[in-house]
Amino acid sequence: MQPITAPPSPFADSPSYAEQLARLRAYFATGATSEVAFRREALRRFQDGLKRHEARLLEASYADLRRSPAETYGIDLGPTHHELSYVRRRFAGWGRSRWGLSQWHSFLGATRVMRQPYGVVLIVGAWNYPYYLTLGPLVSALAAGNCVVLKPSEVAPHSSAAIRDLVADTFAPDYVTVVEGGVEETTELLRERFDYLFYTGSTQVGRIMMRAAAEHLTPVTLELGGKSPCIVDHSANLALAAQRIAWGKFINAGQTCVAPDYLLVHERVAEPLIGYLGQAISRLYGTDPQQSPDLARIVGLRHFDRLVGYLTDGTPAIGGQHDRATRYIAPTVLRGVDPESPVMQAEIFGPILPLLTYRTDDEALAFVNARERPLALYIFGERPDFTEHVLQRTHSGGACVNETVMHLADSRLPFGGVGQSGMGQYHGRYGYETFSHLRGVHYKSTWFDLPVRYPPYTATKNRLVRFFMR
Repeated sequence: MQPITAPPSPFADSPSYAEQLARLRAYFATGATSEVAFRREALRRFQDGLKRHEARLLEASYADLRRSPAETYGIDLGPTHHELSYVRRRFAGWGRSRWGLSQWHSFLGATRVMRQPYGVVLIVGAWNYPYYLTLGPLVSALAAGNCVVLKPSEVAPHSSAAIRDLVADTFAPDYVTVVEGGVEETTELLRERFDYLFYTGSTQVGRIMMRAAAEHLTPVTLELGGKSPCIVDHSANLALAAQRIAWGKFINAGQTCVAPDYLLVHERVAEPLIGYLGQAISRLYGTDPQQSPDLARIVGLRHFDRLVGYLTDGTPAIGGQHDRATRYIAPTVLRGVDPESPVMQAEIFGPILPLLTYRTDDEALAFVNARERPLALYIFGERPDFTEHVLQRTHSGGACVNETVMHLADSRLPFGGVGQSGMGQYHGRYGYETFSHLRGVHYKSTWFDLPVRYPPYTATKNRLVRFFMR
């Protein structure tokens, strides 16, 4: 498959951001997006559009990442389809009001919890999974009844153009519109007031997004990253663990926000695990991974050069080869890594996997807890008490036991970070609720009005109030 050229944006001469937002706000004010039938039809059109544009989307991902169409569908486009199908069948039930009786101290009334869309929301997507991490939040926002400004990442320009054309072919521009561009355009866009901001990307840029949102007191969801640990206990099924770790780490050439970022292995099984990892990598990508059609490439030279610099922070037990001309880095496992070295300070976001060892359970927990809370945590082992102990004593956005990455694609689970790895959740119902405001409503009959709450406050009234407020 040959790389394709990203066509120029048909919106190059579009109105200013303020004018575009004014049109979206006017459309939202009509109330059309609040109708369940409207939203259901929008999601149906969305799914039809994904099918019509599938070939273009797959080609675009190959052009940006040299990622095979099969992998793009399996880890990016396919999960987007699944999220759409899951939400389409269920969102109407999620939006129903909850009714109840008010508490006694509210003096006999009825209560209602409504779910309302925020209004016009901004979704800023990521380049590494440009469809699932950009269009996935769009599913939630539309199901909840919002109008959306979508900003794909400029780091993957072909995928950004493909998303732009998909949206233009599927939705009216006053309902969903795409803004393309780099830092300058994003900075200008963030000066506008939105009703909600959803960002996926680095922790560094997440801070910028939050500062911009604070100017307008805009609520935010930040899906960031971090160094996701993978703990391998001495009781683990090492062959199976190696297969699942290798897959979770090296899909998309390690450019995955929830990829295992480092291995923390019990010292008794470190050497056997390296052997199994070598075998797993050979099964996945052959004896010469550079020739494999299924191993993606690093997205750009700046990222490539940063990753190659990490290779000197340890000794490659597996891999280590690289080629700048094609942005290729072999699936690599590093031994002899100093915990204070650069490769252990920031999220790697590439096919390099440092391996460190531990002796005791408490040592492993202390190592993880001494670092920022990650987006994911993985545990491999056959001791349930150890697994539960780790889950109870650590914090992470999500976790898997004897698996990697797959929690990200489960629409029944909330997905999001904690601490430095982000705030807020989405996917399935959790995404619907993220893009919905919970509005509490109190109803009161007019046929009777208790005088006890009104002045003057007599001793009798005081006793009654104390009784009802217990």
